[in-house]
Amino acid sequence: MRVFVASLATETNTFSPLFVDRSAFEGAFYCPPGTHPETPTLCSGPMVAARRRARTDGFTLFEGTATWAEPAGLVSRAAYESLREEILDQLRAAMPVDVVLFGLHGAMVARGYDDCEGDLLAHARAIAGPEAIVGAELDMHCHLTDQMVEAADVITAFKEFPHTDFLERAEDLVDLCLRAAKREIAPVSAVFDCRAITGFMTSREPGRSFVDRMLALERQDGILSISVAHGFQAADVHDVGTKVLVIADGADNHGKAAALAERLGREILSWGAGGGGPYHFKPEEAIVQALAELGQPVVLADRWDNPGGGVAGDSTVMVEALLRHPEIPAAIGALWDPVAVSFCRAAGIGTEIDLRFGGKAASTSGKPIDARVVVRGVTDDLLVPFEQSWVSLGPAAAVTIGNLDVVLASTRAQTFSPPVFTDLGVDLAAKKIVVVKSSNHFHAAFAPIAHKVHYLDTGGPYPSDTAKIPYTRARRPLSPLDPNPWL
Repeated sequence: MRVFVASLATETNTFSPLFVDRSAFEGAFYCPPGTHPETPTLCSGPMVAARRRARTDGFTLFEGTATWAEPAGLVSRAAYESLREEILDQLRAAMPVDVVLFGLHGAMVARGYDDCEGDLLAHARAIAGPEAIVGAELDMHCHLTDQMVEAADVITAFKEFPHTDFLERAEDLVDLCLRAAKREIAPVSAVFDCRAITGFMTSREPGRSFVDRMLALERQDGILSISVAHGFQAADVHDVGTKVLVIADGADNHGKAAALAERLGREILSWGAGGGGPYHFKPEEAIVQALAELGQPVVLADRWDNPGGGVAGDSTVMVEALLRHPEIPAAIGALWDPVAVSFCRAAGIGTEIDLRFGGKAASTSGKPIDARVVVRGVTDDLLVPFEQSWVSLGPAAAVTIGNLDVVLASTRAQTFSPPVFTDLGVDLAAKKIVVVKSSNHFHAAFAPIAHKVHYLDTGGPYPSDTAKIPYTRARRPLSPLDPNPWL
């Protein structure tokens, strides 16, 4: 058996003022054939999973390029087309192949391409031929399009949010595709379109129990795989929104798959606003709530200034709020500001300097902070763990303003784990409040050290209120913009 695997991924916020060219991929994560590390990144799990199975099963594995750009705005047409053709040329060189595997995101948008993943899969199908098995792993915050489903035999999406299962789902993908190539199974797909912008966290109910039941339903009664595509609401594309994908074994089970997809989709819709996530505190409200908690630290997630959502991560709204309470021991990070980092690194640890930081990318970033700071820590590369992967925030610095410590980073990436602070000398146990620039991926690593976790509404810049997002391309009806046709 001959198997080809590659990865091309980013998450596109079409409302973001940050744009992506090829250098954004090459600067974040770019591995030509054979150079991918033994540990996976968020969207390259199939590379690692395929390697493991090649060792045990003995098939011939052809590795293509694996690359990722941090979430931001539109990808340039030249960047997408050049990377697509690079991977497709590698596939052509590997032909004939029995299986084609991709690690994708599912919400990549380039100029002229609203559905990059569907386009890539369609081109790969044309090269590999109708008899080959084509499979892809997607982030759950994807746009599940008709083109993706038609081009691929098997699609698996992450089930967990925070994304703690990307390698497990990659292993599922590889296993199902190999079984399909051996004609042990015949995957058929059914999709239920919820016609809604919704979603849920699996770190809390009702999402936790729902995903546990999804896992129990898989591999039973002819059902091979279940995925919920939550969608990525910060993208103005036709397929934005939530869909349920059920893959069954054999055409005779297609009706069963369709019925199950609809049942699960209607259950998600039945939660209404109660399934979409936690209460979001305004800045002052959050500080009052944190002070009312009896333990520390209280972790506050700045969800709408999360670089993982394609925004800058340089909002100063919570910095200003904490500076209004100088008596509170607090920390916040990581803010994206490579210029401020360069000043701190040049000044050196222990130096007191006048520093302007944050508030640069857009009007929604707030005002720059001008303060007299002490440089607490610096590093050439702030490398932090996220599940099985490692994420670089680039050169970084921590600065102190009274009782407040602020982590500044040169690379946009969300605050996945405590080393963002502790590797720069910030003692989180001594803090009453710790603010992290992350939506929910911080939860698995921070929850064990947090007395409580709460979520912030700092006003953006991510488009948090779905009812007010100015979509022009989204299919309608689409709740909450319109009445839901299934309710």
